[in-house]
Amino acid sequence: MPLKKSPNGGGSNTDGTISNIYCAYCYESGQFTNPDWTASQMQDFVKKKMKEMGFMMSLFANSFVKKIPSLKRWKKI
Repeated sequence: MPLKKSPNGGGSNTDGTISNIYCAYCYESGQFTNPDWTASQMQDFVKKKMKEMGFMMSLFANSFVKKIPSLKRWKKI
């Protein structure tokens, strides 16, 4: 999700500041809204949400979805 399209410009951190990593649909008050989701489940959710918001699933939109498994949330440590 492009953060500029996320409500408030991103999710919220524990201290109430705006997250510059995660959107408002998946991150609130410093916690993931669906903590058990896999990267694949999040990709499906984001595709659906972007379509609802009027994004055409073009190469541009698909590039956002492809990056989800590389987010800090799913990186192997």
